Amino acid sequence: MASFDQKLAMAKRCSHEGVIAGAKAAVLATIATAIPTVASARMVPWAKAHLNHTAQALIVSTVAGAAYFIVADKTILKTARRNSFNDTQN
Repeated sequence: MASFDQKLAMAKRCSHEGVIAGAKAAVLATIATAIPTVASARMVPWAKAHLNHTAQALIVSTVAGAAYFIVADKTILKTARRNSFNDTQN
């Protein structure tokens, strides 16, 4: 049976892996969203008339935040599930 310190260290490692994966996903989502958002705001007449800089930033930051939390959550759950199966096999 794992001690409390081992469980705490494992939880910190799971959280750290989630943060790293979430940050990578947020960077990728920011790039993937910013390019078409800015391009459409300059070229599409409707977007040019209705999407000011604040709206563009809101679109990009919302997608980046969603990507971060979704990927971080999935990574933490995957790591915790993997570790719980490893504990039962010992």
